[in-house]
Amino acid sequence: MSYAEQHMRESVQIIEKMDLGQIEKMADLLAQVKTDGGRIFFLGVGGSAGNCSHAVNDFRKIVGIESYAPTDNVSELTARTNDEGWATIFVEWLKISKLLAKDMLFIFSVGGGNLEKNISPNLVTALQHAKSVGAKVVGVVGRDGGYTAQVADACVIVPTVNPENVTPHSEAFQAVVWHLLVSHPKLKANQTKWESAVGTAMPAR
Repeated sequence: MSYAEQHMRESVQIIEKMDLGQIEKMADLLAQVKTDGGRIFFLGVGGSAGNCSHAVNDFRKIVGIESYAPTDNVSELTARTNDEGWATIFVEWLKISKLLAKDMLFIFSVGGGNLEKNISPNLVTALQHAKSVGAKVVGVVGRDGGYTAQVADACVIVPTVNPENVTPHSEAFQAVVWHLLVSHPKLKANQTKWESAVGTAMPAR
């Protein structure tokens, strides 16, 4: 078996094992945020931070929910890291943004945060703040889900089918899940470019 075949087979296994009920629950929670006029704050580090930036675009443009990713503001991110420390970069950003009960934290993470192991402590402190103000919490995470899975209102844990590929599969399926959500009939408000062009720009055959 080639590695490409192995990787794709692992992806199929993950799809078959995913908890679709949690995804539907996330869609309902997101619909409530939209109805309430709340905001979504996407939090992640590393590759997950890149996914946060992409998701912000999709939720703003396709769904019509005001959304932000603190990691998009490089100046504030590095200033807070330098002056205050890594563990509080997100929670202090959320305090300035006046996180409210009608808002949501959307976590993208491979491990979900773990204070005991000092892994993504910035996610944990942000989650603690969100729970203290009554904001909704959802996440797409890998491994056992860490602190995110413990406190989230809905959480998709990407199943581990190969321990050597936890990170690439976790980050890849973050994209699968958020693209599913912005395409969900309960959330999608605006047509995407290529789908809207079908039937007009493409000649019939």
